[in-house]
Amino acid sequence: MLQAQKRPTTIYMEANPNPNSLKFVVNFMLVDDGISFDYPDAASAENSPLALELFNFAAVDRVFIASNFVTVTKKEDVDWIEIQDIVRNQIKTYLESGQAPVKAEFDQDPLFDENDSEVVKKIKGILDEYIRPAVEQDGGAIVFHSFQDGIVKVLLQGSCSGCPSSTVTLKAGIENLLTRMLPEVKEVQAQGV
Repeated sequence: MLQAQKRPTTIYMEANPNPNSLKFVVNFMLVDDGISFDYPDAASAENSPLALELFNFAAVDRVFIASNFVTVTKKEDVDWIEIQDIVRNQIKTYLESGQAPVKAEFDQDPLFDENDSEVVKKIKGILDEYIRPAVEQDGGAIVFHSFQDGIVKVLLQGSCSGCPSSTVTLKAGIENLLTRMLPEVKEVQAQGV
């Protein structure tokens, strides 16, 4: 009988501006670059066996999976020192089994839509090229939601969700960049924060 091959997995942890989130960085890609999966609760994680396993820990409040990392947000009444090794070991054991962290297939690129207006295409391009890499470095993601009447609405995910620094990042960083590069953009707002 054939056994699944163990995949050599190393994981290191990175703090980020959200004190309740910790980024677990893996030595290989978990999902395609630019794609992310945000699970605010176990009910939303039906397509991610890894996230479901992490939600089995009472201390886990949110799970976010992107490129080569998993960001876990803990409940406020728990200290990271109590659970960080347990969470890291669970992620490592799961990934070493060779299972996919997320079971999702896309018929088309989820980031871009040919029906988008030229301004929306430019906004998405700027978000993808300039902002996404910086936000991912902090264990989060920013996703375009809508553009209407000069207002860009975005979703903040992963460590950005509930982060005390997210308002400053949104206004001083993202809004400043978009309004400077695109005169059609007057303001940037976060949805669901």
